[in-house]
Amino acid sequence: MPELIQTPLAPAMLRGAATARSTERGVMPLRLPEAALMQGHDDYLRLTASQAAGVRLALRTAATVVELDVVATRTVFRGAPVGPPGMFDLLVDGRLAGEAAASGGATAGVDLATGAVTYSAGTAGTVCFDGLPKQEKDIEIWLPHSEVTELIALRTDAPVRATREASKRIWLHHGSSISQSVDAAGPTRTWPAVAAGRAGVDLVNLGLNGNALLDPFTARTLRDTRADLISVKVGINLVNTDLMRLRAFTPAVHGFLDTIREGHRDTPLLLVSPIHSPLIEDTPGPTAPDPDSPGLRFKTFGDPADASHPVTGLLTLRTIRQELSRIAAERMADDPHLHYLDGLDLYNETDFATTPLPDLLHPDTAGHALIGTRFARHAFTDRGPFAPR
Repeated sequence: MPELIQTPLAPAMLRGAATARSTERGVMPLRLPEAALMQGHDDYLRLTASQAAGVRLALRTAATVVELDVVATRTVFRGAPVGPPGMFDLLVDGRLAGEAAASGGATAGVDLATGAVTYSAGTAGTVCFDGLPKQEKDIEIWLPHSEVTELIALRTDAPVRATREASKRIWLHHGSSISQSVDAAGPTRTWPAVAAGRAGVDLVNLGLNGNALLDPFTARTLRDTRADLISVKVGINLVNTDLMRLRAFTPAVHGFLDTIREGHRDTPLLLVSPIHSPLIEDTPGPTAPDPDSPGLRFKTFGDPADASHPVTGLLTLRTIRQELSRIAAERMADDPHLHYLDGLDLYNETDFATTPLPDLLHPDTAGHALIGTRFARHAFTDRGPFAPR
Protein backbone atom coordinates (compact mmCIF):
# COMPACT_ATOMS: atom_id res chain seq x y z
CA MET A 1 0.00 0.00 0.00
CA PRO A 2 1.38 3.47 -0.86
CA GLU A 3 2.04 5.87 1.98
CA LEU A 4 -1.16 7.62 3.00
CA ILE A 5 -1.64 11.37 2.79
CA GLN A 6 -2.69 13.15 5.99
CA THR A 7 -5.08 16.05 5.41
CA PRO A 8 -5.81 18.59 8.17
CA LEU A 9 -9.39 18.35 9.42
CA ALA A 10 -11.27 21.60 8.86
CA PRO A 11 -14.77 22.78 9.85
CA ALA A 12 -15.55 23.23 6.13
CA MET A 13 -15.53 19.45 5.81
CA LEU A 14 -18.41 19.09 8.27
CA ARG A 15 -22.11 19.00 7.43
CA GLY A 16 -24.90 19.06 10.01
CA ALA A 17 -22.94 20.75 12.83
CA ALA A 18 -23.61 24.18 14.32
CA THR A 19 -19.93 24.66 15.12
CA ALA A 20 -16.74 22.74 15.88
CA ARG A 21 -14.73 23.05 19.08
CA SER A 22 -10.93 22.88 18.83
CA THR A 23 -9.43 20.37 21.26
CA GLU A 24 -5.86 19.45 22.17
CA ARG A 25 -6.05 16.52 19.75
CA GLY A 26 -8.35 17.73 17.00
CA VAL A 27 -11.88 19.06 16.50
CA MET A 28 -15.23 18.13 18.03
CA PRO A 29 -18.48 18.95 16.18
CA LEU A 30 -21.30 20.48 18.22
CA ARG A 31 -24.98 20.74 17.30
CA LEU A 32 -25.65 23.73 19.54
CA PRO A 33 -23.35 26.76 19.72
CA GLU A 34 -21.25 27.29 22.83
CA ALA A 35 -23.38 30.26 23.93
CA ALA A 36 -26.47 28.05 24.00
CA LEU A 37 -24.69 25.41 26.07
CA MET A 38 -23.66 28.05 28.57
CA GLN A 39 -27.24 29.25 28.93
CA GLY A 40 -28.51 25.68 29.25
CA HIS A 41 -26.10 25.10 32.15
CA ASP A 42 -26.88 21.39 32.15
CA ASP A 43 -24.46 18.46 31.91
CA TYR A 44 -26.85 16.22 30.00
CA LEU A 45 -27.74 18.92 27.48
CA ARG A 46 -24.03 19.51 26.85
CA LEU A 47 -23.50 15.79 26.28
CA THR A 48 -26.51 15.47 23.98
CA ALA A 49 -25.59 18.52 21.89
CA SER A 50 -22.05 17.13 21.52
CA GLN A 51 -23.35 13.83 20.15
CA ALA A 52 -23.05 13.85 16.40
CA ALA A 53 -26.54 12.98 15.16
CA GLY A 54 -26.70 13.83 11.46
CA VAL A 55 -23.11 15.17 11.41
CA ARG A 56 -20.84 13.89 8.65
CA LEU A 57 -17.57 14.60 6.90
CA ALA A 58 -18.33 15.52 3.28
CA LEU A 59 -15.34 15.00 0.99
CA ARG A 60 -14.39 14.85 -2.68
CA THR A 61 -11.63 12.39 -3.56
CA ALA A 62 -10.42 9.55 -5.78
CA ALA A 63 -9.10 7.67 -2.73
CA THR A 64 -9.67 3.95 -2.38
CA VAL A 65 -8.61 3.96 1.29
CA VAL A 66 -9.88 6.33 3.98
CA GLU A 67 -8.69 6.23 7.58
CA LEU A 68 -10.06 8.41 10.36
CA ASP A 69 -8.51 8.64 13.83
CA VAL A 70 -11.11 9.50 16.47
CA VAL A 71 -11.94 9.37 20.14
CA ALA A 72 -15.54 8.17 20.33
CA THR A 73 -17.27 8.70 23.69
CA ARG A 74 -19.96 6.13 24.30
CA THR A 75 -22.87 6.96 26.62
CA VAL A 76 -23.43 4.44 29.40
CA PHE A 77 -26.63 4.75 31.45
CA ARG A 78 -26.41 3.82 35.11
CA GLY A 79 -28.11 0.50 35.80
CA ALA A 80 -28.62 -0.33 32.12
CA PRO A 81 -26.76 -2.82 29.91
CA VAL A 82 -23.87 -1.36 27.91
CA GLY A 83 -24.85 -1.19 24.26
CA PRO A 84 -22.69 -1.82 21.21
CA PRO A 85 -20.25 0.84 20.01
CA GLY A 86 -21.58 3.47 17.64
CA MET A 87 -21.21 2.96 13.92
CA PHE A 88 -19.57 5.18 11.31
CA ASP A 89 -21.45 4.91 8.00
CA LEU A 90 -19.68 5.58 4.69
CA LEU A 91 -21.69 6.84 1.72
CA VAL A 92 -20.22 6.92 -1.80
CA ASP A 93 -22.15 9.22 -4.13
CA GLY A 94 -25.11 9.00 -1.77
CA ARG A 95 -25.18 5.21 -1.33
CA LEU A 96 -24.19 3.26 1.76
CA ALA A 97 -20.86 1.58 0.98
CA GLY A 98 -19.57 0.55 4.40
CA GLU A 99 -19.89 0.75 8.15
CA ALA A 100 -17.36 0.39 10.94
CA ALA A 101 -16.86 1.03 14.64
CA ALA A 102 -13.82 2.68 16.19
CA SER A 103 -11.50 0.93 18.59
CA GLY A 104 -10.52 2.59 21.86
CA GLY A 105 -12.76 5.40 22.99
CA ALA A 106 -14.09 6.89 26.21
CA THR A 107 -17.32 6.73 28.20
CA ALA A 108 -19.84 9.23 29.51
CA GLY A 109 -21.69 7.76 32.46
CA VAL A 110 -25.21 9.15 32.87
CA ASP A 111 -27.49 8.93 35.89
CA LEU A 112 -30.92 9.29 34.29
CA ALA A 113 -32.49 10.06 37.67
CA THR A 114 -30.39 13.19 38.20
CA GLY A 115 -28.95 14.01 34.75
CA ALA A 116 -25.42 13.95 36.17
CA VAL A 117 -22.68 12.98 33.69
CA THR A 118 -19.21 11.67 34.52
CA TYR A 119 -16.53 11.18 31.87
CA SER A 120 -13.68 8.69 31.63
CA ALA A 121 -10.39 9.41 29.89
CA GLY A 122 -10.34 8.04 26.37
CA THR A 123 -7.91 6.56 23.89
CA ALA A 124 -7.88 7.18 20.16
CA GLY A 125 -8.96 4.53 17.69
CA THR A 126 -9.07 4.25 13.92
CA VAL A 127 -11.97 3.76 11.51
CA CYS A 128 -10.85 2.37 8.16
CA PHE A 129 -12.69 2.02 4.86
CA ASP A 130 -10.92 0.45 1.86
CA GLY A 131 -11.75 -1.00 -1.53
CA LEU A 132 -13.52 2.20 -2.62
CA PRO A 133 -13.99 3.00 -6.33
CA LYS A 134 -10.90 4.59 -7.89
CA GLN A 135 -12.70 7.40 -9.71
CA GLU A 136 -13.33 10.89 -8.31
CA LYS A 137 -16.38 10.73 -6.09
CA ASP A 138 -18.26 12.34 -3.22
CA ILE A 139 -17.97 10.49 0.07
CA GLU A 140 -19.67 11.15 3.38
CA ILE A 141 -18.61 9.63 6.69
CA TRP A 142 -21.61 9.85 9.04
CA LEU A 143 -20.50 9.96 12.66
CA PRO A 144 -22.22 7.91 15.39
CA HIS A 145 -25.50 9.61 16.20
CA SER A 146 -25.46 8.88 19.93
CA GLU A 147 -21.75 9.32 20.65
CA VAL A 148 -19.47 12.31 21.06
CA THR A 149 -16.82 12.11 18.34
CA GLU A 150 -13.51 13.94 18.56
CA LEU A 151 -11.89 13.97 15.12
CA ILE A 152 -8.10 13.69 15.25
CA ALA A 153 -6.62 12.76 11.86
CA LEU A 154 -7.70 11.99 8.30
CA ARG A 155 -5.56 9.85 5.97
CA THR A 156 -6.23 8.76 2.40
CA ASP A 157 -4.31 7.27 -0.54
CA ALA A 158 -5.25 10.20 -2.80
CA PRO A 159 -5.77 13.93 -2.23
CA VAL A 160 -9.00 14.93 -0.54
CA ARG A 161 -10.91 18.21 -0.24
CA ALA A 162 -14.17 19.41 1.21
CA THR A 163 -17.12 19.17 -1.11
CA ARG A 164 -18.70 22.33 -2.40
CA GLU A 165 -21.75 23.75 -0.69
CA ALA A 166 -24.60 21.34 -1.24
CA SER A 167 -26.97 22.16 -4.06
CA LYS A 168 -29.69 20.26 -2.24
CA ARG A 169 -32.28 22.01 -0.13
CA ILE A 170 -31.32 22.14 3.55
CA TRP A 171 -33.83 20.52 5.93
CA LEU A 172 -33.43 21.65 9.55
CA HIS A 173 -35.22 19.43 12.06
CA HIS A 174 -35.61 19.74 15.83
CA GLY A 175 -37.01 17.12 18.16
CA SER A 176 -36.36 14.81 21.09
CA SER A 177 -34.36 11.59 21.48
CA ILE A 178 -36.79 10.04 19.00
CA SER A 179 -35.48 12.53 16.42
CA GLN A 180 -31.89 12.07 17.54
CA SER A 181 -32.85 8.40 17.12
CA VAL A 182 -30.74 6.99 19.92
CA ASP A 183 -31.89 3.39 19.35
CA ALA A 184 -31.33 3.21 15.58
CA ALA A 185 -28.63 0.78 14.45
CA GLY A 186 -26.60 3.40 12.61
CA PRO A 187 -26.47 7.11 11.76
CA THR A 188 -28.04 6.72 8.31
CA ARG A 189 -30.86 4.58 9.73
CA THR A 190 -32.33 7.25 11.98
CA TRP A 191 -35.76 8.34 10.85
CA PRO A 192 -34.64 11.87 9.82
CA ALA A 193 -31.77 10.36 7.78
CA VAL A 194 -34.18 7.89 6.17
CA ALA A 195 -36.57 10.70 5.25
CA ALA A 196 -33.76 12.96 3.99
CA GLY A 197 -32.34 10.17 1.85
CA ARG A 198 -35.70 9.43 0.26
CA ALA A 199 -36.34 13.14 -0.38
CA GLY A 200 -32.83 14.06 -1.58
CA VAL A 201 -32.36 16.90 0.90
CA ASP A 202 -29.41 17.95 3.08
CA LEU A 203 -30.19 17.14 6.73
CA VAL A 204 -29.35 19.18 9.82
CA ASN A 205 -30.59 17.14 12.77
CA LEU A 206 -31.13 19.15 15.95
CA GLY A 207 -32.81 16.27 17.75
CA LEU A 208 -31.73 16.57 21.38
CA ASN A 209 -32.06 13.54 23.63
CA GLY A 210 -34.23 14.58 26.58
CA ASN A 211 -33.91 18.25 25.69
CA ALA A 212 -36.68 19.21 23.26
CA LEU A 213 -37.98 21.53 25.96
CA LEU A 214 -38.89 24.72 24.07
CA ASP A 215 -35.69 26.38 25.31
CA PRO A 216 -35.22 29.92 23.96
CA PHE A 217 -31.57 29.25 23.03
CA THR A 218 -32.68 26.29 20.87
CA ALA A 219 -35.21 28.51 19.12
CA ARG A 220 -32.48 31.09 18.48
CA THR A 221 -30.23 28.37 17.06
CA LEU A 222 -32.99 27.37 14.65
CA ARG A 223 -33.55 31.04 13.81
CA ASP A 224 -29.89 31.60 12.98
CA THR A 225 -29.24 28.36 11.05
CA ARG A 226 -29.41 28.39 7.28
CA ALA A 227 -32.39 26.33 6.14
CA ASP A 228 -34.80 25.92 3.24
CA LEU A 229 -37.20 23.71 5.22
CA ILE A 230 -37.80 23.50 8.97
CA SER A 231 -39.68 21.00 11.12
CA VAL A 232 -40.22 21.12 14.87
CA LYS A 233 -41.43 18.02 16.74
CA VAL A 234 -42.22 18.79 20.36
CA GLY A 235 -44.11 17.35 23.29
CA ILE A 236 -42.80 14.08 24.66
CA ASN A 237 -39.88 15.54 26.63
CA LEU A 238 -42.21 18.01 28.30
CA VAL A 239 -44.29 15.14 29.64
CA ASN A 240 -41.27 12.99 30.52
CA THR A 241 -39.76 15.79 32.60
CA ASP A 242 -43.10 17.14 33.91
CA LEU A 243 -41.56 20.48 33.07
CA MET A 244 -44.62 22.70 32.68
CA ARG A 245 -48.40 22.85 32.75
CA LEU A 246 -50.77 23.77 29.94
CA ARG A 247 -50.81 27.46 30.92
CA ALA A 248 -47.04 27.71 30.34
CA PHE A 249 -46.97 25.33 27.36
CA THR A 250 -49.18 27.35 25.04
CA PRO A 251 -47.27 30.68 25.15
CA ALA A 252 -43.95 28.77 25.13
CA VAL A 253 -44.89 27.15 21.81
CA HIS A 254 -45.93 30.52 20.39
CA GLY A 255 -42.69 32.12 21.55
CA PHE A 256 -40.60 29.29 20.12
CA LEU A 257 -42.28 29.63 16.71
CA ASP A 258 -42.10 33.43 16.82
CA THR A 259 -38.33 33.27 17.36
CA ILE A 260 -37.86 30.88 14.42
CA ARG A 261 -39.91 33.19 12.23
CA GLU A 262 -37.58 36.11 13.05
CA GLY A 263 -34.93 34.44 10.88
CA HIS A 264 -37.11 32.41 8.51
CA ARG A 265 -40.11 34.53 7.65
CA ASP A 266 -41.28 32.62 4.58
CA THR A 267 -39.58 29.25 5.07
CA PRO A 268 -41.92 26.23 5.10
CA LEU A 269 -42.29 25.33 8.78
CA LEU A 270 -43.87 22.04 9.83
CA LEU A 271 -45.07 21.64 13.43
CA VAL A 272 -45.22 17.96 14.42
CA SER A 273 -46.93 16.52 17.49
CA PRO A 274 -45.72 13.43 19.40
CA ILE A 275 -45.89 9.87 18.14
CA HIS A 276 -47.78 7.27 20.17
CA SER A 277 -46.34 6.18 23.50
CA PRO A 278 -48.57 3.99 25.69
CA LEU A 279 -46.94 5.16 28.92
CA ILE A 280 -48.03 8.78 28.70
CA GLU A 281 -50.92 8.97 26.24
CA ASP A 282 -53.33 9.79 29.06
CA THR A 283 -51.02 9.70 32.09
CA PRO A 284 -48.77 12.63 33.02
CA GLY A 285 -45.07 12.35 33.79
CA PRO A 286 -42.48 12.38 35.02
CA THR A 287 -41.02 9.19 33.57
CA ALA A 288 -37.84 7.43 34.61
CA PRO A 289 -36.15 4.05 34.11
CA ASP A 290 -38.08 1.20 35.69
CA PRO A 291 -35.86 -0.27 38.43
CA ASP A 292 -37.77 -3.57 38.28
CA SER A 293 -37.11 -4.07 34.55
CA PRO A 294 -34.22 -6.36 33.55
CA GLY A 295 -33.31 -4.02 30.68
CA LEU A 296 -33.72 -0.30 30.12
CA ARG A 297 -37.46 0.30 30.15
CA PHE A 298 -39.32 3.35 31.37
CA LYS A 299 -42.28 3.87 33.68
CA THR A 300 -44.35 6.90 34.56
CA PHE A 301 -44.75 8.24 38.05
CA GLY A 302 -47.83 10.28 37.17
CA ASP A 303 -51.43 9.49 38.03
CA PRO A 304 -54.09 9.31 35.27
CA ALA A 305 -56.62 10.81 37.66
CA ASP A 306 -54.50 13.95 37.97
CA ALA A 307 -54.52 14.45 34.20
CA SER A 308 -58.30 14.39 34.05
CA HIS A 309 -58.69 17.04 36.74
CA PRO A 310 -59.46 20.39 35.06
CA VAL A 311 -57.45 22.47 37.53
CA THR A 312 -54.06 20.78 37.26
CA GLY A 313 -53.29 21.49 33.59
CA LEU A 314 -50.94 18.51 33.59
CA LEU A 315 -49.62 17.56 30.17
CA THR A 316 -50.12 14.21 28.48
CA LEU A 317 -49.42 13.33 24.87
CA ARG A 318 -53.12 13.52 24.03
CA THR A 319 -53.39 16.98 25.62
CA ILE A 320 -50.32 18.20 23.74
CA ARG A 321 -51.59 16.95 20.38
CA GLN A 322 -54.90 18.73 20.90
CA GLU A 323 -53.21 21.98 21.88
CA LEU A 324 -50.60 21.90 19.10
CA SER A 325 -53.36 21.31 16.56
CA ARG A 326 -55.27 24.30 17.92
CA ILE A 327 -52.16 26.52 17.97
CA ALA A 328 -51.27 25.55 14.41
CA ALA A 329 -54.78 26.28 13.12
CA GLU A 330 -54.75 29.65 14.87
CA ARG A 331 -51.35 30.65 13.46
CA MET A 332 -51.98 29.33 9.95
CA ALA A 333 -54.62 31.99 9.49
CA ASP A 334 -51.78 34.54 9.27
CA ASP A 335 -48.87 32.28 8.27
CA PRO A 336 -49.44 30.50 4.93
CA HIS A 337 -46.06 28.75 5.24
CA LEU A 338 -46.87 27.03 8.54
CA HIS A 339 -48.12 23.43 8.44
CA TYR A 340 -49.13 20.80 10.99
CA LEU A 341 -48.59 17.03 11.14
CA ASP A 342 -50.21 14.79 13.72
CA GLY A 343 -47.54 12.48 15.11
CA LEU A 344 -50.02 9.60 15.07
CA ASP A 345 -49.77 9.70 11.27
CA LEU A 346 -46.14 8.70 11.72
CA TYR A 347 -46.57 6.06 14.46
CA ASN A 348 -49.77 5.09 16.24
CA GLU A 349 -51.30 2.50 18.54
CA THR A 350 -51.69 -0.04 15.72
CA ASP A 351 -48.02 0.35 14.87
CA PHE A 352 -47.11 -0.31 18.49
CA ALA A 353 -48.77 -3.72 18.21
CA THR A 354 -46.67 -4.70 15.18
CA THR A 355 -43.49 -2.62 15.64
CA PRO A 356 -43.29 -2.02 19.39
CA LEU A 357 -41.17 0.49 21.26
CA PRO A 358 -38.67 -1.75 23.10
CA ASP A 359 -38.34 0.57 26.12
CA LEU A 360 -41.91 1.93 25.76
CA LEU A 361 -40.62 5.33 24.55
CA HIS A 362 -38.14 4.91 21.68
CA PRO A 363 -38.50 3.20 18.28
CA ASP A 364 -35.96 0.61 17.18
CA THR A 365 -34.40 0.53 13.70
CA ALA A 366 -37.57 -0.91 12.15
CA GLY A 367 -39.63 1.82 13.79
CA HIS A 368 -37.29 4.49 12.45
CA ALA A 369 -37.60 3.09 8.93
CA LEU A 370 -41.40 3.23 9.25
CA ILE A 371 -41.46 6.79 10.62
CA GLY A 372 -38.89 8.10 8.12
CA THR A 373 -40.76 6.62 5.17
CA ARG A 374 -44.08 8.06 6.33
CA PHE A 375 -42.58 11.48 7.04
CA ALA A 376 -41.04 11.63 3.56
CA ARG A 377 -44.33 10.54 2.01
CA HIS A 378 -46.22 13.26 3.88
CA ALA A 379 -43.79 16.18 3.75
CA PHE A 380 -41.86 15.86 0.50
CA THR A 381 -44.48 14.74 -2.03
CA ASP A 382 -45.79 17.16 -4.65
CA ARG A 383 -48.65 18.29 -2.40
CA GLY A 384 -46.73 18.13 0.86
CA PRO A 385 -45.54 21.11 2.90
CA PHE A 386 -41.95 20.59 1.68
CA ALA A 387 -42.79 20.11 -2.00
CA PRO A 388 -40.34 21.84 -4.35
CA ARG A 389 -41.56 25.30 -5.19
